[in-house]
Amino acid sequence: MVLLRRVIGDALRARRQAQHRTLREVSTAANVSLGYLSEIERGQKEASSELLASVCDALGAQLSEVLRDVSDTLSLAEQIEPAMTPAPRQPEVPTKVADHDAKVSVTVHRDGPLKTTLRLQRDVVRAA
Repeated sequence: MVLLRRVIGDALRARRQAQHRTLREVSTAANVSLGYLSEIERGQKEASSELLASVCDALGAQLSEVLRDVSDTLSLAEQIEPAMTPAPRQPEVPTKVADHDAKVSVTVHRDGPLKTTLRLQRDVVRAA
């Protein structure tokens, strides 16, 4: 599941970093504490509409632009999410690899709404 506060935080951070500005610069311009802005960017706090407007103003962006970016990201995540749902785990099947027997397993780890890591593990057992 995609959390709105994380996507908003990612959008704000991306804009700030694209301008090569520090958290301190933006927090001062927006009249928001540095720690609170950091928590918003990391998706740990829900920002009020007034605070979002203040941060957007400090970044020289329209609130509607940021929310459009957020909407586009959410839409993409919603399209991708069903495809990323792991299939029911299948039993490991030994396969023949040259003169070796091997068990192959694949692990799916969701690192975020748009990042998934697949890990392949092959245990090779030499035939006696």
